[in-house]
Parts: sequence; C-alpha cells; structure tokens
Amino acid sequence: MAPTVSLFAKRHPVNCPQRVAFIAPSTGRRLVAPQCTASNLDQGRTIVREEHEALTAFSRRETLGLSIAAVTTVVLGARPSQAIQGLTAGRIPGLSKEPDEEGFYMYVRPEGKSGGHGVGWSEIPPYKFRVPKGWEEIPVSIADLGGTEIDLRYQNKEQGDLAVVVAPVLRFMDVGFNAKVNLESVGTPQRVIEGFAPELFGRPLDEGDVLSTEVATREDGGLYYLWELKPHNLVAATATKNRVFILTLTSSARQWKKHAADLRVIQQSFRVRQD
Repeated sequence: MAPTVSLFAKRHPVNCPQRVAFIAPSTGRRLVAPQCTASNLDQGRTIVREEHEALTAFSRRETLGLSIAAVTTVVLGARPSQAIQGLTAGRIPGLSKEPDEEGFYMYVRPEGKSGGHGVGWSEIPPYKFRVPKGWEEIPVSIADLGGTEIDLRYQNKEQGDLAVVVAPVLRFMDVGFNAKVNLESVGTPQRVIEGFAPELFGRPLDEGDVLSTEVATREDGGLYYLWELKPHNLVAATATKNRVFILTLTSSARQWKKHAADLRVIQQSFRVRQD
C-alpha cells in the first residue's frame, strides 16, 4: 500500500532533508511525515499531531455513519419480511406437545410472534387450527403470492400445504385504525373469495371454480365463510378488528384422494379470537 502524505504537511511544508513512514495508532493507516532537524522539530510535531487528530475524527465519523445506517436498516427494514410487527422475531413453535383424542395437534399463534406486515401494525389476535401428525411450519417468503400478508405457512409433504393470510379490511372498505368489523360488513362470500383468489391461487376465479360455500357462526360468536374450490382447495375466513384472516389448504390429486377428510378437519377447526 502506497504511503499517504499528510494534508497538513502539504499545506504547511517543513524544511526537512528526508521523510519517514509511520503507522497511525488510531487507524492503522501508513502515513508519511517529515524527519526534521532540531530546529524544525516543534513544527514537525505539530503537523503529525494535527494529522493524527484529523484521522481520528474521520474514523469516528465513519463509525458513527455505519451505526446510523445500521439503525436505519433495522427501523425501515431492508425488505418487508424483516420488519418486526410484534415483540418476538422469527418463527416460534405454536404446536401443542400432545395430540387430542382424535390424534390432532392444536396450533395457536404465539403472543408477540412477529410477521412481515410492516411497521405500524398493531398486535395480531391469536388464531388456531388443528393438524394431524407430521405437519410443520415452513419459512414465509416475500416472493409468495400473498407477499407480506402471509403470516404463516405449514406443510405436510404427504398431505398438502397450508397458509394463513392476515390482510387489512381497507382492501374492501374505508375504516379507522383498530375499527371493529365482522365478515358480513366486509362483503359476501363471493366478494371475499374473488378478492383474495389471485394471491391465494395465483389467478382470478373462473366460473364454476367454487364448488361449495358455507356460512357459519361459531361458539365464540365469530362469523366464518368456508369454501371448497377446484381442483382441491379448501378455504376458511373470518374478520375481527380491522383485519381479515384467511386459512387456505391446497393439495394434489393424490394428496386429496388419501387425506381429504383430514384437510376438512383443519379447515373446520380454524378460529380467530374475536376481540
């Protein structure tokens, strides 16, 4: 590495017969300074001291700049999936340790679990559903069709795939922050499934895609819409506060043939705490 000549030395030359290289202790940079005679020593010391102080200040400014950049990245988010919505980042196991009498495990969304929903989201009410043995949580990607609105993915390679979408009702209606809405005020079953079909299935609904529709009021008073769609898709939806919660199940023909009954249990078990 070529030696760096002091800016102060250039501006304030010292009549010295030769120059020597040294390492600045604060930065580790190799510098060049005059080797002065006794008559020039005081001026030479002043130059070296000023150079050292200037480089130290520059190093501190660099460090401060990196620190500010790091904080900005955390607050603003390098990408949507990194924004912390709640108290705890990352995937947190929410599955019960023991199955129920029918052999199903209960998944409950942990309190404070983060999501990729962006800064400013209030805490998401917990939701739950039952799954047979062998289902596992998998990472959510911003490349998914649902984007940052996908809160959870579960999968069993032998049975199918599950996703939970948490979306603002502002997609359908103009409401205030933390407004309390129910699914009926959001729209009819047909309007809701048509509105979310592109991100759930990758395309708009075609005529005849909806095989059946069910409207149910659960034990907690929540209103739910449930659909079966071609080729082998099950969907359940509800709304609370200012969000719509949608659970979707997709399977291949082989998976559906063997596990349709279990997939229907998952769909029917979907619940969201009604605040």
